[in-house]
Amino acid sequence: MKRRDGRKIKSLDPFMRVVPHVMRERSDSMIMFQEDFVCDGMDAYIKEKKAEGIKVTYIDIVAAGIVRMLALMPSLNRFIMNGRVYARNNISFSYALQKDLKGGSSETTIKLEFAGTETLMEVRDKIQAAADEVTKTKGTVDTETDKVAAILAKLPDWLFKFAVTILMWMDKHNCLPKMVMDASPFHTSFFITNMKSLGINYVFHHVYNFGTAGIFIGLGKDKTKVVADLDDQPEVRKMLPLGVVIDERFAEGLDWAKGMKQLKRLLRDPHMLDKPIEKKNEDID
Repeated sequence: MKRRDGRKIKSLDPFMRVVPHVMRERSDSMIMFQEDFVCDGMDAYIKEKKAEGIKVTYIDIVAAGIVRMLALMPSLNRFIMNGRVYARNNISFSYALQKDLKGGSSETTIKLEFAGTETLMEVRDKIQAAADEVTKTKGTVDTETDKVAAILAKLPDWLFKFAVTILMWMDKHNCLPKMVMDASPFHTSFFITNMKSLGINYVFHHVYNFGTAGIFIGLGKDKTKVVADLDDQPEVRKMLPLGVVIDERFAEGLDWAKGMKQLKRLLRDPHMLDKPIEKKNEDID
């Protein structure tokens, strides 16, 4: 049975086909690393947009940069299910936020989908619109994720556990209902969390065994650090740290290295994201 959210890749290197059967869960396959990104370009862009009356945040720029990176490097937008490697049909990300910014309220998760051709401002507008719908109503408007979670939460514990087991089995065998897949924040290209907004450092957050998300990005509080310039001389720069956790099974290390270099170029000069691309690159057959 075909999946709704991706297509099976058949022309993989033999070793890449073996790995998902050796490391069967994402929790077996996590690689964690931390990357620092120079803030100068992002700060200049944020200041420029503020002068135009437009609020742009680090999370907007980072999310837009990752969407563009996945559009240009489709091998990083794959997922593993039941030992098979799939190319994802679209680009999406999930983002947790407080329902009430005053604190004391529960969190909710929004999931946004993209074609991959969007500009930074188009990504920013989607994030802001979704966040505003939640925070301005102080959580009185439930997301699709909230609605599905509320249904499951009404079940007794033993039935809740059984229902989740059935959903995981259905997902594994490509027959998960579309309503559940669309609402699930776990069926996404990447998760992103903004620890910087809480004034604390990044985290290495585990990827989930349920769903298809194989990338988790944690933004940390920016710091001033001594780094080497282009002439290998020390200089003091403001840096934004990201804690990155990935499922190593669906892409090679070289692809991740190229992807991080691409992301650093985009975040160094966010104006590059002001121009849309005609279409995203397609993965191999």
